[in-house]
Amino acid sequence: MADKMLKITLVKSVSGRLAKQQKTVEALGLRKIGQTVVKKDDPCIRGMIFAVKHLVEVSEA
Repeated sequence: MADKMLKITLVKSVSGRLAKQQKTVEALGLRKIGQTVVKKDDPCIRGMIFAVKHLVEVSEA
Protein backbone atom coordinates (compact mmCIF):
# COMPACT_ATOMS: atom_id res chain seq x y z
CA MET A 1 0.00 0.00 0.00
CA ALA A 2 1.44 3.33 -1.06
CA ASP A 3 1.51 6.10 1.53
CA LYS A 4 0.08 9.48 0.64
CA MET A 5 2.61 12.20 -0.04
CA LEU A 6 2.24 15.96 0.35
CA LYS A 7 3.88 18.63 -1.80
CA ILE A 8 4.72 21.62 0.42
CA THR A 9 5.79 24.92 -1.17
CA LEU A 10 7.03 28.00 0.68
CA VAL A 11 5.09 30.98 -0.71
CA LYS A 12 5.86 33.72 1.82
CA SER A 13 9.05 34.84 3.55
CA VAL A 14 9.83 33.74 7.10
CA SER A 15 11.72 36.93 7.85
CA GLY A 16 10.03 38.87 10.63
CA ARG A 17 8.04 35.82 11.76
CA LEU A 18 8.19 34.20 15.17
CA ALA A 19 11.31 32.12 15.81
CA LYS A 20 9.14 29.03 16.33
CA GLN A 21 7.59 29.48 12.87
CA GLN A 22 11.01 30.00 11.28
CA LYS A 23 12.31 26.78 12.86
CA THR A 24 9.20 24.88 11.75
CA VAL A 25 9.70 25.95 8.12
CA GLU A 26 13.37 24.97 8.38
CA ALA A 27 12.43 21.59 9.87
CA LEU A 28 10.13 20.98 6.89
CA GLY A 29 13.22 21.39 4.70
CA LEU A 30 12.26 24.71 3.14
CA ARG A 31 14.80 27.49 2.68
CA LYS A 32 13.76 29.77 -0.20
CA ILE A 33 10.45 31.13 -1.44
CA GLY A 34 9.16 28.90 -4.21
CA GLN A 35 11.04 25.83 -2.98
CA THR A 36 8.98 22.63 -2.86
CA VAL A 37 9.52 19.49 -0.80
CA VAL A 38 7.63 16.21 -0.80
CA LYS A 39 6.87 14.72 2.61
CA LYS A 40 4.96 11.69 3.82
CA ASP A 41 1.43 12.53 5.00
CA ASP A 42 1.37 11.83 8.74
CA PRO A 43 0.05 13.63 11.83
CA CYS A 44 3.46 15.10 12.71
CA ILE A 45 3.90 16.76 9.31
CA ARG A 46 0.25 17.88 9.32
CA GLY A 47 0.84 19.62 12.67
CA MET A 48 3.91 21.40 11.33
CA ILE A 49 1.97 22.53 8.27
CA PHE A 50 -0.88 23.81 10.47
CA ALA A 51 1.59 25.93 12.48
CA VAL A 52 2.80 27.72 9.33
CA LYS A 53 -0.26 27.39 7.07
CA HIS A 54 -0.14 31.11 6.25
CA LEU A 55 3.37 30.70 4.78
CA VAL A 56 3.03 27.50 2.75
CA GLU A 57 0.87 25.94 0.05
CA VAL A 58 0.06 22.23 0.28
CA SER A 59 -1.16 19.77 -2.34
CA GLU A 60 -1.20 15.99 -2.71
CA ALA A 61 1.68 14.53 -4.68
